[in-house]
Amino acid sequence: MPGHPASAQPQRRGTAAKYSNATVSYRHKPVRLRASSLGGMGSQALPPVSVAELVGRWQFAPVVTGFVVLAAGLYLWGVLRVRRRHPARPWPLWRTALFLGGLAVVVIATQSGVGSYDDVLFWDHMVQHLLLLMVAPPLLVVGQPATLLLHASRNPVHTWAKKLLRSRVVTWLTWPPFGVALYVGVIVGTHLTSFMNLVLANETVHNAEHVLFLVAGYLYFLPLVGREPIRWRVSYPSRIFLLFLAMPVDAFTGLVLGSEGSNPFPNLADGRPSWAPSPVSDVHIGGAVMWVGGAGLMFALMMTVFFAWSRETRADGGLGWLETARRANFAARVTAPQEAGGGAGVPQAAPASGTQSMDDDDEHLAAYNAYLARLNQQHDR
Repeated sequence: MPGHPASAQPQRRGTAAKYSNATVSYRHKPVRLRASSLGGMGSQALPPVSVAELVGRWQFAPVVTGFVVLAAGLYLWGVLRVRRRHPARPWPLWRTALFLGGLAVVVIATQSGVGSYDDVLFWDHMVQHLLLLMVAPPLLVVGQPATLLLHASRNPVHTWAKKLLRSRVVTWLTWPPFGVALYVGVIVGTHLTSFMNLVLANETVHNAEHVLFLVAGYLYFLPLVGREPIRWRVSYPSRIFLLFLAMPVDAFTGLVLGSEGSNPFPNLADGRPSWAPSPVSDVHIGGAVMWVGGAGLMFALMMTVFFAWSRETRADGGLGWLETARRANFAARVTAPQEAGGGAGVPQAAPASGTQSMDDDDEHLAAYNAYLARLNQQHDR
């Protein structure tokens, strides 16, 4: 306005990013202008959330972009190297697609509209958590980056990678009970404690939370949906059970958030736009996202594991060491040579070597019948 100094001119919307770390006074109440957790949006005022905004609004995160580009480049280098070294057995394209899809989910969760609104809307924050904890990690695990490294590398990298995968640290980190405990601890600790207030107030902690979700999800799903050359071999029934254990945790967390009578996260009310729902309603919606979305994703993963089990071709049928021990004991009994004086006319099964498999149904049935005949003959004596 004429007569007013330039410093008194109202700030235009395009220059609002200069005040990302500032505070302004509105009706004598200090309001902190929150920035996006990745710093790309500054304090730019966000319009009301919509599908178009979630899809079309993007922010730039140099750290995330650098990580994704590096991971994708190394993975594709390994794929091309395996193809050159083993043209008859190239790396499966579907594994490559799933791994790159996992990286794409990380980008969507942090740099799309989902990442832009995560400091404003709690339910959007929960959507981001599900993407980073339950969608991206399984895709990355099924891509088998460690196996690809072993196939594509030569010594000394190949030997170093094998020793690392079999080391005590990796063995402990990939122990299934540890993965379950870490997953449960991350879900409860980041949603049902005051940690959420710290996340909403500190961008560094918020970004570290993203890394925590990716790491916890990867370690949890690695022995359950992956086939990397780690020490642990989990049977399919145990995989389904360990996946099932996570569903009550997601449901409990969602129910607690959905039953809050007041805003449990005071920082959620700071700088809240007028178009956003109330903090309590926002927390309730976020609880529903955790409950329904978490249960749905975990059920889909359980069905995927069950489908893989139905197509299992290994000798143990995917049942692990218990089935292997049972079959070995059974084979030793039914293929044991007849004891001296067993009597003529009793059918005998040919002795089997320690490595011979009895997968053929007819041979298995004949050996079992011979075993029963020997038992009956001994009983008649």
